[in-house]
Amino acid sequence: MLTNRSAPHARVTPVLIVSDVRAAVAWYLEVFGFVEHVRIGEGHRAQLGLPGGPAAELVVAEVRPGRRLPLDDRSHQVMLKVADARAVVGLAVARGATLVDPLHDWEYGERQAALTDPFGHQWVVNETLADVDPAAWGGQTVTPRE
Repeated sequence: MLTNRSAPHARVTPVLIVSDVRAAVAWYLEVFGFVEHVRIGEGHRAQLGLPGGPAAELVVAEVRPGRRLPLDDRSHQVMLKVADARAVVGLAVARGATLVDPLHDWEYGERQAALTDPFGHQWVVNETLADVDPAAWGGQTVTPRE
């Protein structure tokens, strides 16, 4: 699978939905020892990882009505990196998942779709299309990944 400087490298990445991205990032850095790899706007989202490689990464993201709205029983998504997003989304929907956000190719080099599995968990299926420097689309590299 390709890697992309604009996206997490881990195969499974939790997306934590918070009301104050910068405060949450500061907390995860201080308390758990994460480093910030990519900052996307001041309060939109950030990609974090633990030092030593992509085994543990997470995304901290702002609330976005219609896309990332925390519910009483859900305040997160799980991002799953796959080789063929179209095939995985097709299979998931055929097996009872609900498509929340259809497949879309993004300027940061990723193809993504969001779906809710039959058990109520929201997933972002993510396929890397190219390695894109975050500066090319308005992001900011804070600490390069190892």
